[in-house]
Amino acid sequence: MAKVIFGGGCFWCLNAVFRRVKGVRDVVVGYAGGRRLNPNYEQVCRGVMGHVEVVKIDFDKNEISYDELLDIFFEIYDSTQLNRQGNDVQTQYRSIILYFDEAQKEKALTYCAYVVAPK
Repeated sequence: MAKVIFGGGCFWCLNAVFRRVKGVRDVVVGYAGGRRLNPNYEQVCRGVMGHVEVVKIDFDKNEISYDELLDIFFEIYDSTQLNRQGNDVQTQYRSIILYFDEAQKEKALTYCAYVVAPK
């Protein structure tokens, strides 16, 4: 088993997509990157705590790869929008990929440079 954390818009939208992916064992919504431990919804919505809405995905590496999860993330997420995704507008909807090891870090950085970089 492995895990990854993605943020890109409303966590309920990401949750709905990744729960249907073969090889994903669990998806948990929450907040990351802010200045308060265990913030509530109202605190995050004020936009001053620095949190991002995220999903933590537990997945079976024998059924789906980290690269495939990155492919899905960038297919459903519009990297051209700043602090928003669709109708959700606020800093907690900005994008983030958190990594758990150097291999994930390198793949995410490479992928972002390729997908997000201006053509």
